[in-house]
Amino acid sequence: MRLILLGPPGAGKGTQAQRLVEKYGIPQLSTGDMLRAAVQAGTEVGKRAKAVMDAGELVSDAIVNAIVAERIDQADCAGGFILDGYPRTLVQADAVESMLSARGLTLDAVIELVVDDKALVGRIGKRAEEAKAAGLPVRKDDNPAVFEERLKEYYKKTSPLIGYYYAKGKLRGVDGMADIDAVTRQIEAVLTAPTQAAAQGSAYGK
Repeated sequence: MRLILLGPPGAGKGTQAQRLVEKYGIPQLSTGDMLRAAVQAGTEVGKRAKAVMDAGELVSDAIVNAIVAERIDQADCAGGFILDGYPRTLVQADAVESMLSARGLTLDAVIELVVDDKALVGRIGKRAEEAKAAGLPVRKDDNPAVFEERLKEYYKKTSPLIGYYYAKGKLRGVDGMADIDAVTRQIEAVLTAPTQAAAQGSAYGK
Protein backbone atom coordinates (compact mmCIF):
# COMPACT_ATOMS: atom_id res chain seq x y z
CA MET A 1 0.00 0.00 0.00
CA ARG A 2 1.52 3.29 -1.15
CA LEU A 3 -0.09 6.44 0.21
CA ILE A 4 0.37 10.20 0.33
CA LEU A 5 -1.19 12.27 3.10
CA LEU A 6 -2.09 15.85 2.18
CA GLY A 7 -3.28 18.69 4.38
CA PRO A 8 -2.06 21.94 5.93
CA PRO A 9 0.06 22.07 9.09
CA GLY A 10 -1.98 21.13 12.13
CA ALA A 11 -4.37 18.92 10.14
CA GLY A 12 -3.27 15.78 12.00
CA LYS A 13 -1.30 14.03 9.25
CA GLY A 14 1.41 12.83 11.64
CA THR A 15 -1.08 11.27 14.05
CA GLN A 16 -2.95 9.45 11.30
CA ALA A 17 0.27 8.34 9.61
CA GLN A 18 1.41 6.71 12.84
CA ARG A 19 -1.85 4.82 13.13
CA LEU A 20 -1.46 3.58 9.56
CA VAL A 21 2.09 2.48 10.35
CA GLU A 22 0.84 0.44 13.30
CA LYS A 23 -2.06 -1.10 11.37
CA TYR A 24 -0.37 -1.93 8.09
CA GLY A 25 3.26 -2.33 9.14
CA ILE A 26 4.53 0.05 6.47
CA PRO A 27 6.96 2.91 7.16
CA GLN A 28 6.10 6.60 7.34
CA LEU A 29 8.58 8.52 5.21
CA SER A 30 9.26 12.18 5.96
CA THR A 31 11.87 14.20 4.11
CA GLY A 32 13.56 15.31 7.33
CA ASP A 33 14.02 11.75 8.55
CA MET A 34 15.14 10.55 5.13
CA LEU A 35 17.69 13.34 4.79
CA ARG A 36 19.16 12.67 8.23
CA ALA A 37 19.31 8.92 7.58
CA ALA A 38 21.02 9.36 4.20
CA VAL A 39 23.59 11.75 5.67
CA GLN A 40 24.26 9.43 8.60
CA ALA A 41 24.56 6.39 6.32
CA GLY A 42 27.01 8.27 4.12
CA THR A 43 25.32 7.28 0.88
CA GLU A 44 26.37 9.10 -2.27
CA VAL A 45 23.27 11.28 -2.27
CA GLY A 46 23.60 11.68 1.49
CA LYS A 47 27.07 13.14 1.00
CA ARG A 48 25.70 15.58 -1.56
CA ALA A 49 22.96 16.62 0.84
CA LYS A 50 25.45 17.06 3.70
CA ALA A 51 27.67 19.30 1.60
CA VAL A 52 24.71 21.53 0.75
CA MET A 53 23.46 21.68 4.34
CA ASP A 54 26.95 22.34 5.70
CA ALA A 55 27.12 25.31 3.36
CA GLY A 56 23.89 26.62 4.91
CA GLU A 57 21.95 26.19 1.68
CA LEU A 58 18.59 24.56 0.97
CA VAL A 59 18.69 21.02 -0.37
CA SER A 60 17.53 21.01 -3.99
CA ASP A 61 14.55 19.09 -5.37
CA ALA A 62 16.97 16.87 -7.30
CA ILE A 63 18.70 15.76 -4.09
CA VAL A 64 15.45 15.30 -2.14
CA ASN A 65 13.97 13.28 -5.01
CA ALA A 66 17.09 11.11 -5.17
CA ILE A 67 16.93 10.46 -1.42
CA VAL A 68 13.27 9.44 -1.66
CA ALA A 69 14.02 7.14 -4.60
CA GLU A 70 16.88 5.58 -2.63
CA ARG A 71 14.67 5.14 0.45
CA ILE A 72 11.74 3.41 -1.26
CA ASP A 73 14.15 0.79 -2.60
CA GLN A 74 14.91 -0.35 0.94
CA ALA A 75 13.48 -3.66 2.15
CA ASP A 76 10.97 -2.22 4.64
CA CYS A 77 9.20 -0.39 1.80
CA ALA A 78 8.55 -3.56 -0.19
CA GLY A 79 4.99 -3.73 1.16
CA GLY A 80 4.37 -0.03 0.72
CA PHE A 81 4.93 3.27 2.51
CA ILE A 82 3.30 6.52 3.58
CA LEU A 83 4.69 9.80 2.26
CA ASP A 84 4.09 12.60 4.77
CA GLY A 85 5.24 16.11 3.88
CA TYR A 86 6.45 15.00 0.45
CA PRO A 87 5.78 15.79 -2.32
CA ARG A 88 5.40 19.48 -1.46
CA THR A 89 5.38 20.88 -4.99
CA LEU A 90 4.18 19.91 -8.46
CA VAL A 91 7.78 19.31 -9.52
CA GLN A 92 8.21 16.83 -6.69
CA ALA A 93 4.87 15.21 -7.50
CA ASP A 94 6.05 14.60 -11.07
CA ALA A 95 9.22 13.08 -9.64
CA VAL A 96 7.18 10.68 -7.49
CA GLU A 97 5.21 9.59 -10.55
CA SER A 98 8.43 8.97 -12.47
CA MET A 99 10.21 7.04 -9.72
CA LEU A 100 7.19 4.80 -9.12
CA SER A 101 6.61 4.23 -12.83
CA ALA A 102 10.25 3.23 -13.27
CA ARG A 103 9.69 0.51 -10.64
CA GLY A 104 6.36 -0.65 -12.04
CA LEU A 105 4.53 0.81 -9.03
CA THR A 106 1.61 3.17 -8.54
CA LEU A 107 0.07 5.14 -5.69
CA ASP A 108 -2.95 3.51 -4.09
CA ALA A 109 -4.42 6.77 -2.80
CA VAL A 110 -3.73 10.38 -1.90
CA ILE A 111 -5.69 11.21 1.24
CA GLU A 112 -6.47 14.86 1.91
CA LEU A 113 -7.37 15.86 5.46
CA VAL A 114 -9.86 18.64 4.76
CA VAL A 115 -9.87 21.26 7.52
CA ASP A 116 -11.28 24.66 8.43
CA ASP A 117 -8.32 27.05 8.43
CA LYS A 118 -9.90 29.55 10.84
CA ALA A 119 -10.73 26.75 13.26
CA LEU A 120 -7.16 25.48 13.02
CA VAL A 121 -5.75 28.92 13.81
CA GLY A 122 -8.15 29.17 16.74
CA ARG A 123 -7.07 25.73 17.97
CA ILE A 124 -3.42 26.75 17.82
CA GLY A 125 -4.16 29.99 19.69
CA LYS A 126 -6.01 28.09 22.41
CA ARG A 127 -3.12 25.66 22.77
CA ALA A 128 -0.70 28.58 23.17
CA GLU A 129 -2.91 30.18 25.82
CA GLU A 130 -3.16 26.91 27.74
CA ALA A 131 0.63 26.54 27.68
CA LYS A 132 1.09 30.06 29.02
CA ALA A 133 -1.51 29.51 31.73
CA ALA A 134 0.31 26.37 32.81
CA GLY A 135 3.62 28.23 32.93
CA LEU A 136 4.99 26.24 30.02
CA PRO A 137 6.91 27.63 27.05
CA VAL A 138 4.90 28.14 23.89
CA ARG A 139 6.25 26.07 21.02
CA LYS A 140 7.25 28.08 17.97
CA ASP A 141 4.71 26.19 15.87
CA ASP A 142 1.98 27.10 18.37
CA ASN A 143 2.48 30.80 17.82
CA PRO A 144 -0.62 31.87 15.81
CA ALA A 145 1.38 34.36 13.69
CA VAL A 146 4.00 31.73 12.83
CA PHE A 147 1.28 29.18 12.14
CA GLU A 148 -0.55 31.51 9.75
CA GLU A 149 2.69 32.01 7.79
CA ARG A 150 3.05 28.23 7.52
CA LEU A 151 -0.53 28.03 6.24
CA LYS A 152 0.21 30.64 3.57
CA GLU A 153 3.29 28.69 2.49
CA TYR A 154 1.23 25.52 2.25
CA TYR A 155 -1.43 27.10 0.07
CA LYS A 156 1.17 28.76 -2.13
CA LYS A 157 3.29 25.68 -2.82
CA THR A 158 1.47 22.51 -1.80
CA SER A 159 -2.27 23.01 -2.29
CA PRO A 160 -1.92 22.77 -6.13
CA LEU A 161 -1.28 19.05 -5.51
CA ILE A 162 -4.98 18.71 -4.66
CA GLY A 163 -5.94 19.45 -8.25
CA TYR A 164 -3.00 17.42 -9.58
CA TYR A 165 -4.09 14.22 -7.83
CA TYR A 166 -7.79 14.90 -8.36
CA ALA A 167 -7.15 14.92 -12.11
CA LYS A 168 -5.39 11.56 -11.78
CA GLY A 169 -8.34 10.07 -9.89
CA LYS A 170 -6.20 9.39 -6.82
CA LEU A 171 -7.49 12.03 -4.41
CA ARG A 172 -9.73 11.04 -1.50
CA GLY A 173 -10.96 13.57 1.04
CA VAL A 174 -11.74 12.99 4.73
CA ASP A 175 -13.03 15.40 7.36
CA GLY A 176 -9.90 16.41 9.22
CA MET A 177 -11.93 18.44 11.74
CA ALA A 178 -13.57 15.31 13.18
CA ASP A 179 -12.11 13.72 16.30
CA ILE A 180 -8.99 11.58 15.84
CA ASP A 181 -10.77 8.21 15.94
CA ALA A 182 -13.41 9.39 13.47
CA VAL A 183 -10.72 10.54 11.03
CA THR A 184 -9.02 7.15 11.37
CA ARG A 185 -12.30 5.41 10.53
CA GLN A 186 -12.79 7.61 7.47
CA ILE A 187 -9.31 6.81 6.22
CA GLU A 188 -9.90 3.11 6.78
CA ALA A 189 -13.13 3.37 4.76
CA VAL A 190 -11.19 4.99 1.92
CA LEU A 191 -8.56 2.26 1.94
CA THR A 192 -11.09 -0.57 2.00
CA ALA A 193 -13.25 0.98 -0.73
CA PRO A 194 -10.72 2.58 -3.12
CA THR A 195 -13.17 2.77 -6.00
CA GLN A 196 -15.41 5.32 -4.27
CA ALA A 197 -15.79 8.74 -5.89
CA ALA A 198 -12.51 10.60 -6.04
CA ALA A 199 -11.99 13.64 -3.87
CA GLN A 200 -15.16 13.16 -1.82
CA GLY A 201 -15.11 15.98 0.72
CA SER A 202 -12.05 17.59 -0.80
CA ALA A 203 -11.76 21.18 -1.90
CA TYR A 204 -12.90 19.94 -5.32
CA GLY A 205 -15.71 17.74 -4.05
CA LYS A 206 -17.53 20.07 -1.66
